[in-house]
Amino acid sequence: MPGTALEKLIKANRWRIRKGLLATEDVDGWNGSFLVPLDGELFLIRISDGLGWKHLSMSNAQKKVLPTWAAMSRAKDLFFADEDWCCQFFPAKEDYVNECEWCLHIWMPLDEPLPHPSIVLV
Repeated sequence: MPGTALEKLIKANRWRIRKGLLATEDVDGWNGSFLVPLDGELFLIRISDGLGWKHLSMSNAQKKVLPTWAAMSRAKDLFFADEDWCCQFFPAKEDYVNECEWCLHIWMPLDEPLPHPSIVLV
């Protein structure tokens, strides 16, 4: 699914949760909750773009298991632009917070490029 983040969001809006506690509308843009079917499973994906970061959180909506690398990679492809560099963080132990043990996160700074190693090292 090639494209910009906006093009991808427009396509992803078909999965946007529109009723209940997690409800948002298309006008909320890159802020909302989505129920996304991937490879026979259903995932709750929440996105936001506040405080200088684009953030995506992902959990399996049907069972208590962590999303796989393949599922996280697909979510990145569904919501972020093709050229976007994103990351997962592993904080220092003293800063560690875990509010949901079955949820993983993808982050991208909004105001500056994400530092990354040379592509030959990735």
